[in-house]
Amino acid sequence: MLEDILSGKKSLFETGVQTVLRGQENRNRMVVILNGNLVTNSRSENSGISARVYKNGIYGFASTAEYSEEAAAKVIEAATNNARYLGKYAASDYTQYDAIANSYLTSPRMIIDIEQKRFVDLCKEVDAYIAKTYPDLLSRRVVYREDSMEKIIVTSDASDGHVAYPRCMLFFTLTKEGKDGNPVEVGDFVGGFGNIDDQCKDMNVIYDKIAEIYKQLQDKAEGVYAEAGVKTVILHPDVAGMIAHEAIGHTVEADLVDGGSVAGPNFGKEVASSLVSIVDFAHTALGETAPLPVYIDDEGVPAKDAVLLENGILKGYMHDRESAKRYGVEPTGNARGYSFNDEPLIRMRNTAVLPGKDKLEDMIASIDDGYYLIATGNGQADLTGEFMFGINMGYEIKNGKLGKAILDTTVSGVAFDMLKTVDMVSDTVKWMGVGTCGKKQAMAVSMGGPAIKCKINIGGR
Repeated sequence: MLEDILSGKKSLFETGVQTVLRGQENRNRMVVILNGNLVTNSRSENSGISARVYKNGIYGFASTAEYSEEAAAKVIEAATNNARYLGKYAASDYTQYDAIANSYLTSPRMIIDIEQKRFVDLCKEVDAYIAKTYPDLLSRRVVYREDSMEKIIVTSDASDGHVAYPRCMLFFTLTKEGKDGNPVEVGDFVGGFGNIDDQCKDMNVIYDKIAEIYKQLQDKAEGVYAEAGVKTVILHPDVAGMIAHEAIGHTVEADLVDGGSVAGPNFGKEVASSLVSIVDFAHTALGETAPLPVYIDDEGVPAKDAVLLENGILKGYMHDRESAKRYGVEPTGNARGYSFNDEPLIRMRNTAVLPGKDKLEDMIASIDDGYYLIATGNGQADLTGEFMFGINMGYEIKNGKLGKAILDTTVSGVAFDMLKTVDMVSDTVKWMGVGTCGKKQAMAVSMGGPAIKCKINIGGR
């Protein structure tokens, strides 16, 4: 019904003014069980309509939490009036964006609303299994979370669409006593695009993941501190993907390039090893559906891949219509807003390092003294490409073989400098499809890549 309401309002778009009308609903579900106790059981929805008008080089924006024909008409009028009022600040050399061939795009999946009891029952079942199977734990935490959004896009001069991004994940965090008497912790998850029936149907997959976490936890309980300094390491795909997103991806978002990121003066230059290529995929990656398929953005631009680094050369940026016009290129469909009342920003979608030709076992065998860094829980990077990430799981590499687990540490460096040291890249890509990026607004993203061998600064104890 909302789709009919919004589509019927095209007649209210002011002639010659580029307008986008967006209806959106966000759904969030969360269940948390801590040591057998249900501590969180929540459901929430956030929905409404927004209009964004581009007139005389100025954007006007308006939104309302009401879903109705009257509300749609009011936000169009308000956004148009806002653009008209702000027009006195418009540049004298203003030209409109080039029109985009009209099409209608839909995503293959929509959101299914599932009763909350199923999430609670799943978490209770998993918690009971952990308690019975691993009685030596100090604590255990099981979390089920959904963060899904559905959007209807209606435009004056671009494409229309109806798309959805259903995502769910089941997290496990296990804690036990380390050899020094202090607690150690390891966590991981199963999940990705879709709902509970897609991601949590096979309990054997869940229990195998928990067994993997427990084995790492046992290793970490006997772990040692990493030696500080610049070390030769292998970054697990989860760590490589996080660095690709945080330390590279943000520097090549065109709005942040305009803000002074290191990518600006380095365009067209060699910024990494020739073994390194990075792409922000739209909806299809490496011959398969991407973990977070984006078919149309919030400006009505059909999404296409953005090639960022190619064989070590900085080749391109991610764009919305405004930055694409400024740089003289086609928009890539990267403009997305988190909630109905958020204006779209240039955001990543599925950012990944492309696979190489090496086998992981050969990469490990090539290192006499280094580390295999498996998991990162948090981190930060700035527009210079400088980064620091926490490492909460990893192993020594001694004489070409994995050694003892290491305790929590950090890694840091400058991304482009670090990527110039890459000399081996594995032939298998792993995705982390449940990421959330915090650039001004929260946004669902995915990231991934192969394992990469490089040099990096480790903080040690």
